[in-house]
Amino acid sequence: MSTDVQLVLVGLLGAVLGVGVALVWRLSERSQREIPDGPTPTIPAGVESVLSVLRSSTVVLDEDDTIVKASAPAYAIGIVHDDRLAHDDLVELVRKVRRDGEVRQAELTLSRNRSALPMHLVARVAPLSSKLVLVLVDDRTRERRVEAIRRDFVANVSHELKTPIGAMNLLAEAVAEAKDDPGAVERFAGRIQIESERLNRLVQQIIELSRLQADELVDEPVDVDIAELVDSAIERSRTDAEAKQISLRGRTDGDLHVLGEPDQILAAVSNLVENAVAYSPEGSRVAVVAAAKDSRVQITVTDRGIGIPQAEIERIFERFYRVDPARARTTGGTGLGLSIVKHVAASHGGEVKVWSEPGQGSSFSICLPRHETASESEAYVGNETDDADRVVEPLPKETTQ
Repeated sequence: MSTDVQLVLVGLLGAVLGVGVALVWRLSERSQREIPDGPTPTIPAGVESVLSVLRSSTVVLDEDDTIVKASAPAYAIGIVHDDRLAHDDLVELVRKVRRDGEVRQAELTLSRNRSALPMHLVARVAPLSSKLVLVLVDDRTRERRVEAIRRDFVANVSHELKTPIGAMNLLAEAVAEAKDDPGAVERFAGRIQIESERLNRLVQQIIELSRLQADELVDEPVDVDIAELVDSAIERSRTDAEAKQISLRGRTDGDLHVLGEPDQILAAVSNLVENAVAYSPEGSRVAVVAAAKDSRVQITVTDRGIGIPQAEIERIFERFYRVDPARARTTGGTGLGLSIVKHVAASHGGEVKVWSEPGQGSSFSICLPRHETASESEAYVGNETDDADRVVEPLPKETTQ
């Protein structure tokens, strides 16, 4: 091999070696500059098992506030979204804990969408390790709402009790002053009796409502014959209806039964019938019709009374709410009847439907799960079926409560 060829080969070999050395040096330099990724923080042994049995919503965050673990309730109440805490107030609480390592607790009110009520949360944040932070959240929204309802309930009860008690006090003074006038004494005594009956009715309804306000299902339901119940509810208002010359009729289509507490269901239907009679003009008609609707029994009370404005329908089931307070006082209304109806329906797994138009009348329906009995007759038909049919017509725009 010639000397020139050898020199060329040596030169090429040197160039290759030079390029190789340069590549090795660059790779070494790059590897020195790069920081190796650390291991992903892990939840300490045993902690995950403890978190799984807690009733609170649990969230574990790493040093970048990325969620390492979150329980299903945390997603359900909306405090977690896309592996991050969804609310700034919680994030700020976590940052404070990271700064000083102290366990913190705070009550937070977090807004949701425009149509939903805000959430009331109790959050506890604590360091779990050098990198992990634990967030425990309890949803107290329902408790806060119940507390507000109870405060309003007590305030309303106090206000409502003052009216008949104050009236009876004044009437008693009038009786004492008119002791020499037998006619006046008799008149005032009659007024005292009216106010005492109103007070007794108010107290009874308050007691009934306090039993029902949890909306828990009846513990030991029994079979309730709807035909007998409708007849009993009508008889309770028969005297008042006759005094106003109101035609009060009922009909039950078929052998209908439900499971529940008979006295509660009777009280609910009776309240609807009493309202229909009280708010109907003289000489009008009120009908009570029970019929099967799919797997449910629907008891509908229809009148041709003053009706309810559409804007008021959403509020008529509130405690002590009256569409016309002045008229309610003249009729002896307490403002609790429809609240009892709603809670009775809920405690029996049912619902209440409402249709009403001012000047045309109202229709209230209690829908309860039907109970099939061993023997069923063709139908039960009350008196004056045709008149009842004429009163009950297809009613649009029903509102379910």
